[in-house]
Amino acid sequence: MQRLVIAVSAAALLVVAGCSSDRGSGDGDEGGGGGGGTGSSDTASSSFGSLTDVCQEGSATGAPTQGVTDTEIKVGVFSDVGFTKQPEFVDAAKVFTSWCNELGGINGRTLVATTRDAKLMETRQQMIAACREDFALVGGGSALDGLGVKERLTCGLPSFPAQVVQPTVTGSDLQVSASPSQTAGYDPYYQFRTWLMKDAYPDSANAIGIINGDSPLTKSIGAQAIESTEAAGGTFVYNDLYPAMGVSDWTPYAQAIKSKGVKGLIFEGDFKQLAKLESVLTSIDYKLDWIDTNNNAYGDQFIELASDSVGYQNNYLDMGGVAPLNSDEPAVTELKALYKKYAPDAQITLPAIRAMSAWLLFAKAAASCGDDLTRTCVYNAAKAETAWTGGGLTAPQNLAQTTPPSPCFNVQQAKPEGWEAADFGPDNGLYRCDIPAYKYTQDFGAPMTLADVGMTMADIK
Repeated sequence: MQRLVIAVSAAALLVVAGCSSDRGSGDGDEGGGGGGGTGSSDTASSSFGSLTDVCQEGSATGAPTQGVTDTEIKVGVFSDVGFTKQPEFVDAAKVFTSWCNELGGINGRTLVATTRDAKLMETRQQMIAACREDFALVGGGSALDGLGVKERLTCGLPSFPAQVVQPTVTGSDLQVSASPSQTAGYDPYYQFRTWLMKDAYPDSANAIGIINGDSPLTKSIGAQAIESTEAAGGTFVYNDLYPAMGVSDWTPYAQAIKSKGVKGLIFEGDFKQLAKLESVLTSIDYKLDWIDTNNNAYGDQFIELASDSVGYQNNYLDMGGVAPLNSDEPAVTELKALYKKYAPDAQITLPAIRAMSAWLLFAKAAASCGDDLTRTCVYNAAKAETAWTGGGLTAPQNLAQTTPPSPCFNVQQAKPEGWEAADFGPDNGLYRCDIPAYKYTQDFGAPMTLADVGMTMADIK
């Protein structure tokens, strides 16, 4: 579960959940491509954070299943880079595979990562292509991921996503999410908003507002936010939609927020639009107690776009149990070093950190399978992790038992100088873990299973 999509189509479709804020461009063809060679390096370490021997030389033999040979492991990386021009998953694949292959790959097998560019609307077509060639999907995500889940399960393709979005995908079979808070039926922001309304700004609880993109999917996301926020003790005084293609003049919205006396605002949408709204709010001298920017705003670009208001308004986002880039966590330091070496022009976003955790999980599970690298083996090995942290990139996750999800969360606040840790009362290292997860009472959709396509795990090769 997720905040995991931010994409606007020419047909005025807005899919919102907090996906990414990476800038740049990518060619959308090869992500990683096995770069870096297969020989070990005197300068590369096979450890990452608390993980050891992540990648290694070896003499694995055999071709036990599709996408695996004596020398290679072919994996797919889903992305919407051809539409969004945000190459964070492509970049993460390049960084990880370059590093891993320099160390010898997985038991001597080189990782070859192919970008499956869904371009927003081509998820199904790209999944069909992945089904023909790939051993597994690793470290990616697409806004309309539900369009391909049936095909993925039908062809028995395991997935280790960086992000999931739609209800049929979140918690679906043959999928292992290394990221916190991506659990079917649970709200990933309940703890964060509980902290905002009960601890940080208790006077705000009776005056909550929400602004959401006007599309069927985002309306569902808004309904989820309203249910969980009310369950946490919030009362909504303002609920509005904005056109999915954006707003040229946010003045009417800002005036409505002021007239309703909104103290806490949940914004579901593109942070570029939020920056425009905040500029108007600041110009009319209206300061909210807090704004939930949603975590697609995590990065330098929001700070730059909102430069005229970020020092006035209180912008917060929930990192959802992912270590922030401003922490002194060794795994974060090592991640920065890998990006500096293998993709120096790429920006490390929140989805990119999630992608790295997914790659690490896949590599550890695949290495444990040795010669007999089958889909069943790698899936079962990943599911056996009971305290996964990606070497220190996330709060611990029990992948063997995902419900209820980890309650751990952590909060960043926007300042003119950049994002910094808010005073949210961490009680477990970087995280706070004392507020239980919230399960929705409404039916927002169910994950797809192997049984839905007439299959069982016995059919997976």
